[in-house]
Amino acid sequence: MAARDLRRRPGQAALLLVAIASATTTLTLGLVLQGAGQKPYQSTRAATAGPDVVLGLAPQPGTTVDPADLRKLVSEPGVTASSGPFPYTEKVVTVGGFSVHAWLQGRDTNTAAVDRPALSAGQWTRPGGVVLEAGFAESIGAGVGDRIDIGGRRFTVSGIAVIAASGPYPKTGFSPIFYGDAKPPLPAPGGDPGPALGAPPPDGFYLGPAGLIWLTEADTRALAGPSTLAYLLNLKLADPAAAPAFAATHIFVTEQAVLAPATWQDLEVINGWVLRNKQFSLMLGSSLLVLVAVASIVVLVGGRMADQVHRVGLLKAVGATPALVAAVLLAEHLAIALAAGGVGLTAGRLLAPLLSDPGAGLLGRAGPPPFTMGTVAVVAAVALGIATLATFVPAIRAARINTIQALAGTVRPPRRNARLIALSARLPVALLLGLRIAARRPRRTWLGVFAVAVAITGIVASLSARANRLVEAAPGVDPRVAMTQGLLVISVMLAVQATVNAICVVWATTLDTRHAAALARALGATPGQVSAGLSAAQLLPALGGALLGVAGGLGLAQVLDDDALAVPPLWQLGAVVLGTALVIVVCTAMPARIGASRPAGEVLRAA
Repeated sequence: MAARDLRRRPGQAALLLVAIASATTTLTLGLVLQGAGQKPYQSTRAATAGPDVVLGLAPQPGTTVDPADLRKLVSEPGVTASSGPFPYTEKVVTVGGFSVHAWLQGRDTNTAAVDRPALSAGQWTRPGGVVLEAGFAESIGAGVGDRIDIGGRRFTVSGIAVIAASGPYPKTGFSPIFYGDAKPPLPAPGGDPGPALGAPPPDGFYLGPAGLIWLTEADTRALAGPSTLAYLLNLKLADPAAAPAFAATHIFVTEQAVLAPATWQDLEVINGWVLRNKQFSLMLGSSLLVLVAVASIVVLVGGRMADQVHRVGLLKAVGATPALVAAVLLAEHLAIALAAGGVGLTAGRLLAPLLSDPGAGLLGRAGPPPFTMGTVAVVAAVALGIATLATFVPAIRAARINTIQALAGTVRPPRRNARLIALSARLPVALLLGLRIAARRPRRTWLGVFAVAVAITGIVASLSARANRLVEAAPGVDPRVAMTQGLLVISVMLAVQATVNAICVVWATTLDTRHAAALARALGATPGQVSAGLSAAQLLPALGGALLGVAGGLGLAQVLDDDALAVPPLWQLGAVVLGTALVIVVCTAMPARIGASRPAGEVLRAA
C-alpha cells in the first residue's frame, strides 16, 4: 500500500527526498571532514623531520639577545636532537604589486637532524636568492625566478619548500608570538606588564598576518634592524607527547627578551584551522537544515492527510486498524528517508574532496573521505529520525479519525474572529483572502515563519562570516577565505530547503482552500484575485520570517566569532529579503493559478 501510494504521488515523494537529502548531505560533509587536516600535517612532519618543540628568542625593543642562551637548552633532559639556533627577523616584502609582511629565517642549508624543509621546486638559498614557503608562494602568486623586494633590497626566488615547523600563511609566526595554550607568566603585582602581545612595538616585530621566507644567514643579519634580530632553535624529544610540558617550563617575558615555544601539537592544530572551521560550519548548517526539513515534512504530511482523509475512511471501513493506517503512512516516509540518506552519503562523498584540500603548505592530501560504518549509521539515523519526528503525530491523528467523518469528508468549521473579519473587510480582495487564509491556519503560518527564519538565519550568518573573513584577509589569496566554501554549501542547501518548504506550504494550502477559493469566485472574486490571495497568505509570514532571520543570523555570527561582528553589505541583506519574497511569489504563482483555473461550479459540486 505504501509503495502504490508513492507511485501515485511522485512529486510529493521527490519534495520529501530533496528536503531530507539536503540535510544529510551537509551532515555527511561535516562528519567526513573530522580530522581531515591531521594526515597531511603528519605526512609533512615525517618527510621534513619536523621538530617536537620550536623555541624563539626575541629581543625587546632597544635590546639584543645572545643565541648562546638557546644553545644551553640542547642539553636539557629529554632532548635527543636539535638544529639551530638560526637567525630570524621580520620585514615587509613587495611582490606582484602589493606588500605583505614575512618572517625571514636565515639558513644556509636545508639539511639538519631536525627540521629539514622539503623543496618542491628550485634549489636552496644562495646569496641574493630566497626560498618561499609553499603556501605563502601560492597565496602571493610567486614562483621560481621571480624578483621580490625585501626591506629595499632585490632578491630572486630560487626555490619553494614546505615545512612542519610553523603555521601556514597568514598564521606564520615566531617569538614574540605565543601558540596554543602557551602563555607567558603573569608579572608580579605592581610590576611591568610587558609588551602588549598582538600590537607591534614602534621598533619591534609586526605580529599580524605574515608568511615565511628562508635566506642565507648573512642576508638575514644584514636585513635585521638593531632590535629585530632573533634566534630559533628546533628540538626533538625522546617523548614527543611531553612537548607541551617541556614548553610550559620554557616561557618567559622580561625587559630584555621574550622566549616563546611552539609544540608540534600546536602546529598541527594551526595547520588544520581552515578544515576544522569548514567542518564546524557544516555541522552547524546540517542542524539548521534538519530543523527546516522537519518543518517541510510536517507541512507536507499534514497536506497529504487532508488529501487522504476519504482514503483513510475507506481503509478503516473495510477492516484496517488504526495501527495499520499509521504504519502505512510511516512506511512511506521512512522509505523516502532511507533513499534520501543514500543520496546524502553519495553527494557528501563526491563533494568532500573539494572541501578537504589542506593547502599547498602541506604534503599529501586528506585522502578518500573516511566513510566508516559509524558515519553511515549516523546519517541513516538522522534521516529516519527526521521522517519519524515529522510523521508520527499526523499519522496517529489520521489513524484516530472517526470513520464516518472521514467517509463524509466533513470539513472542520473555521473559527470566527470578529476583529479579524472587521479588519480584513476593509482590505483589497487579494489581501482579504490572504489574511483570512493565514489566520485560519495559524499553526501552518507559524511553521512557515519558523522555517524561513531558520533558513535566513543560516544564510545571513554565512554572509556575515564571509564578510568577516574578507575584512581580515591578508594580502594575496588568503587560505582562510577557503572556509567560505563550506559556508557556500550551507547557503545553497538552505536556499534549496527553504524553496522546498515554500512549495510544500503552497501545495498544502492550495488543497485546503480549494473549496473556499471556489466559493469566493462564485461570489465575484476573479481567478487573479484568488491567486494573489494565496500568494499573500504565504508572502506575509515569509517576510516576517526573513526579517527575524536577518536579526538571528547577525546574532549567531556574533556568538560564533570572537572577532568584532562584520555586517554584510546592505545590498546583500536586502537581496536576501527580496529574494525570499521572489521565491515565495514564484512558488505560489503556478499552483495558485492552476487551482484558480478549475471551474468554481465543478469544485463546489464535488464538495
